[in-house]
Amino acid sequence: MSASDDVKDPLTAFAAEIRMALTIRRTEERLLKLFGEGKLFGTVHTGIGQEFVGVAVSRHLDDRDAVFSNHRCHGHFLAYGGDLTGLIAEIMGRRRGVCGGRGGSQHLHERSFFSNGILGGTVPVTAGLAMARRLADDGGIAAVYVGDGALGEGVVYETFNLASKWDLPLLIVCENNDIAQSTPQKQTLAGSITARARAFGIKARTASTEDWEDLFEQTEAVIAAIRTHRRPQFLEVRTGRLMAHSKGDDTRPADEVDELNRRDPLNRLIDRYADDPRWHSMEREIDERIDRAVEQAEASEFAGPLETDGSAAAAGSEETRWTKLRFPRERIVASVRRGLERSMTADDRVLLIGEDIESPYGGAFKCTAGLSDQFPGRVRNTPISEATLLGVGNGLALAGHRPVVEIMFGDFLTLTADQWINHAAKFAWMYNDQVEMPVVMRTPMGGKRGYAATHSQSLEKHFLGLPGTRVLCLHHRMSPADLYQTLLATNDRPTLVVENKILYGQYADSDPPDGYALFRSEESYPTVRMTADADPDLTIVAVGGLSMDAEAAASELFEEEEIVADLFLPTQLYPFDVSIIESSLRASRRLLVVEEGQGFVSWGAEVVAQATERFGSIGLGVRRLASAEVPIPAARPFEERCLVNREMIVDAASQMIREHLVH
Repeated sequence: MSASDDVKDPLTAFAAEIRMALTIRRTEERLLKLFGEGKLFGTVHTGIGQEFVGVAVSRHLDDRDAVFSNHRCHGHFLAYGGDLTGLIAEIMGRRRGVCGGRGGSQHLHERSFFSNGILGGTVPVTAGLAMARRLADDGGIAAVYVGDGALGEGVVYETFNLASKWDLPLLIVCENNDIAQSTPQKQTLAGSITARARAFGIKARTASTEDWEDLFEQTEAVIAAIRTHRRPQFLEVRTGRLMAHSKGDDTRPADEVDELNRRDPLNRLIDRYADDPRWHSMEREIDERIDRAVEQAEASEFAGPLETDGSAAAAGSEETRWTKLRFPRERIVASVRRGLERSMTADDRVLLIGEDIESPYGGAFKCTAGLSDQFPGRVRNTPISEATLLGVGNGLALAGHRPVVEIMFGDFLTLTADQWINHAAKFAWMYNDQVEMPVVMRTPMGGKRGYAATHSQSLEKHFLGLPGTRVLCLHHRMSPADLYQTLLATNDRPTLVVENKILYGQYADSDPPDGYALFRSEESYPTVRMTADADPDLTIVAVGGLSMDAEAAASELFEEEEIVADLFLPTQLYPFDVSIIESSLRASRRLLVVEEGQGFVSWGAEVVAQATERFGSIGLGVRRLASAEVPIPAARPFEERCLVNREMIVDAASQMIREHLVH
């Protein structure tokens, strides 16, 4: 074979790339066989027919870069250089797996490769990884794979907008196989795919796996352009999925699938080299490698036993240690700002992103006033795209930063739910604790400001109980500055901080009211206890902005009715262990839990459930006090009747005492 023949011979010119494509195919074919043998769990989404996409992209990536894939990720992972044995073991649920068997087929992580099975949700996370590469200024990029089906998700377009405005070095690769699960694209997608990206000022081009050599040239050019110009680009790759979406759910006509097989580039190469000993040698080596990987995977033990992060309440905690509460008096809005400022001064990994948080506005409640002047480039206004800005925060956290994401009103947390529940909360455990997710989401909650039904809610209950997360809540007996400094210096997990908006203009203060003392538990995120020098008749637990109402109610009960109440103000709502109030409960045998949100399936319900399980044998009387189960009205007199206040707490406490005169 002459030198000119070498150039024309793909098996010579692209030996490594063809070997990788064939390795991907043979691996996925083996995975389907293993599934049929009952050796895999859940489901398997293969990319058979699409192998050259991951090969084309990965041949131009290096250690500076990050990659995020989707549910159809095996080929992307192997092309990235992922561990073959680790992949097979992972899908088998074995400890030898790249994520210890925790993630399975859709959730892979090795080095800077990640995947998740939530369609579209990975795009803003990858934008966060791209932002981290831009901050590092080392020429690195981030690439995300999506299918054409993901183009129905709004968060994708939110990310296009942000990535374009922020000049992020982001590559979006769309594997367009003309079908989303079982639904043909012609039924679901309007307009042009590439025009979607161009509408946001993102350069877009189209290639095809049928002409895979051109695809290689296109990916080389687009990645080089991103490295040079530090701007996002979009690459649509026309391709064909030869197998079912997941195992056996293929409803396409047989002749359509036959045509895809006929045009498939790897099938054409197999036919071309059917009599070539080089091809047979390569196939034999690949099959032997896969055989060894399967053997090694099966030799590994299954994942488990269950290991948790301790989020669930402990069955029996050590006795709580209490110390006198001491911190300087400060207006709460100023204290929040000071905590953020000091944290940003101490650690340049702390970044603030949110809507309208830069100067001169400084946030809807002025908690970030002046910080963008003090820390240029580290405080960023975002579009009105709550899901995307939290997704960017998630990507920044994966890359080692400590992002603080402000959601302007707590009511808008609903828009972040997918990024919080299916991404932030899952990554660390799903990836076998190989990453940390120190993302903080802070938001104002609550009513009593006349903002009506969609700007006055207390929705924290919807974010409680997610393993691996933390929920904190400010109150007037804890310094927000101290809390934020502790949190941003030590945070190891996604943390939601609820800031009741009625508190912003009030003072955080450690001076107790007459007749009472204030103590704090010796914890990073303490519970504050207001107690009198007498056995309590009642134990009250109050959350957030109701700390002031509950404290005023406790004072009134003492002065007007000679009822002694122990008041507990938790800073940490989740995880929460009811043993913090055990000594008080054993003395009072009455528990009143007060919160501003609606009571059904609430935080208060959890406290009562724990208390009943743990201390029900002492004859415990319990009551929950929450807001009326109606949307919050705008008219102040009506709003006041719907939301918990001091008078309601006094009435509920007095009634409990009357109903339980004798234990």
